[in-house]
Amino acid sequence: MRTQERMKLHEYQAKDIFAEAGIPVPESRLAASVDEVMVAVEDIGYPAAIKAQVHVGGRGKAGGIKIATSEEEAREAAEDILGMDLKGYTVEKVLVEAGVDFENELYVGVTMDRGEGEPVAMVSTQGGVNIEEVAEENPDAIAREHIDPAFGLHPYQARKVVYDAGIDRDVANDVASILTTLYDLYEEKDASDIEINPVMITSDGDIVAADAVMNIDDDALFRQPDLAEMEDEAAEDDLERKANDYGFDYVRLSGNVGIIGNGAGLVMTTLDLVDHYGGEPANFLDIGGGAKAERVTNALDMVFSDENVDAVVFNIFGGITRGDEVAKGINEALEAFDEIPKKVVVRLAGTNAEEGMEILNTDLVEVEKTLEDAVQRAVENAQEANQ
Repeated sequence: MRTQERMKLHEYQAKDIFAEAGIPVPESRLAASVDEVMVAVEDIGYPAAIKAQVHVGGRGKAGGIKIATSEEEAREAAEDILGMDLKGYTVEKVLVEAGVDFENELYVGVTMDRGEGEPVAMVSTQGGVNIEEVAEENPDAIAREHIDPAFGLHPYQARKVVYDAGIDRDVANDVASILTTLYDLYEEKDASDIEINPVMITSDGDIVAADAVMNIDDDALFRQPDLAEMEDEAAEDDLERKANDYGFDYVRLSGNVGIIGNGAGLVMTTLDLVDHYGGEPANFLDIGGGAKAERVTNALDMVFSDENVDAVVFNIFGGITRGDEVAKGINEALEAFDEIPKKVVVRLAGTNAEEGMEILNTDLVEVEKTLEDAVQRAVENAQEANQ
């Protein structure tokens, strides 16, 4: 069982696909050593961008992308980036890419709008920045057009969303063409997300895809054998690899409140409440049904292994599996540890929840009756751990 529903391609892999489909991309070379970087920049020339190839966002802010204008800077950037730990990933490869002299940056992408049950094409003049922040702080800055998958993206729809975004008419047709190509790839390759951020507009009015994101629906990999071969298990986060081994649905996040729940909806609700009470979730971890001792132990091993976690909250709903059985599993799991490294708060609801809360070993865990109280307590524990 995989932990993620999307297989992520590296930037260089996505750009190869984009280039084959006719989208302009900068000249580039893949390098795995400082010597290979130096050979690449000699071929490409300066300025050159040296970009970590790992599956995380915000590489630039984290020091994973540097611009070199000389041999000395290129060597220094290669030595800094190769082997660095970037949000839990070790950088083993970099993309050495020709620098682009640009005047404007745009955002173009296609993703699935699960609320509407349809793909949605998106275009914005605010490229080159975190598009999620733009969506949250200034949603009107992103033009959207939903697509009926039975008919695909009509040319008039591509033009409409481009014009709605306020794209300069000198390049509007080119941007619409890129958007159409992205949607064709989205459909052809069974992608779940595909985007370019930024699309750079040069002083000559040329358009270049300066970055590339392409995530593939795991369930469709059986009919995408070429893409399945690109899967880079070595690039997985260590915790995500461990989650694969344990059979959990797990996504590592950037906060310090570890979250364990049985059911995706419960876990998502818990994430939202952690945020509501001023905390930051460290992960999404759904242990599914059962919650027997071994499964709970593995879940705790996951969150305790994350060095960013300062406190943990369990959100368990007893359904077919009774709450008292779940409580026994939590007790057995915690007793398996010589020392509980982080404070753990448990919220138990559903079938035999009262019996379960009486069984829970309060020497090892804190017990709260409501989800709100449990999450608030976990956030407080995390804040206290940081003081």
